[in-house]
Amino acid sequence: MIHIFDVDNTLIRKTSTWYFLREALSKGIIRLSQIRHLPLDWIKYKLGNLDVNFIEDAVRPFIGIKRKALEQIAQNCFESRIKPNIYTDAVKLIREILNRREKVIFATSSLKTIIEPLERFFGIEGSIASMLEFHDETTTGKILGDSSFGLKKKTQVEAWLGRNGLRPEELCFYSDSYTDLPLLEYSGLPIAVNPDRILRKKAEKRGWQILLFRKTVG
Repeated sequence: MIHIFDVDNTLIRKTSTWYFLREALSKGIIRLSQIRHLPLDWIKYKLGNLDVNFIEDAVRPFIGIKRKALEQIAQNCFESRIKPNIYTDAVKLIREILNRREKVIFATSSLKTIIEPLERFFGIEGSIASMLEFHDETTTGKILGDSSFGLKKKTQVEAWLGRNGLRPEELCFYSDSYTDLPLLEYSGLPIAVNPDRILRKKAEKRGWQILLFRKTVG
C-alpha cells in the first residue's frame, strides 16, 4: 500500500504557501503589492471556482530570486511557521504507517522548495509537488512543466504509480480539498481529512472515511 498525503490543511493548519509568502514578505524578498490577488483566489476557492492555473500565476513574484535564497527562506519558514502548525494526529498517523514499512509521499500543489523541509521532518523523499523553473540558479517566475493541482495532480500521481509498478487499488490518498476529487475518486482508499464544505458533502455521500485533525505540534 502507498499512502499519499496532500499537505495544506491536511498535514498542516492553513497553507504552506501562505506561511512561505509571509516569511518572504518579512525578509523583503517580495512586496505586498505583488500578491494583492491572493484574497480573490481565496474567495474563488471557497466558491468552488478556483482557476486551474492559479499556481502558475502565484509564482510570478518570485522571478529573479536565487535558488539558495528561496531554500533558506523555506527552511526558516518551516522552523518558525510550518513546524508549529503540523497536526499531531498527522505525525502519529504517518509514523505508524512508516513503522509498518509502508511507503509515504506527499502530493501537493505547493512548491517543492517549500515542502522539502517537511519531507526531512517526516523522513520521506520523492514527493510530488509543483516545481519552480530556474535559469542559472535564478527563478524565471514560471513553473517547470505542470503544477500539481487538481486534475494535473491526479495525472502526475497516476504516472508515479506506473513508474513504481503500483495499481490505483494500492493507493490510499488523504486530502482536505474538493480540488483533489479527481485523485480521491481514482484512489483505492480515499480519505477526507479536515474536509472543506464541498468535499465533506461528497465524502458523506460516498461513504468515504473522514478524519478530523485539530491539535498542532506547536
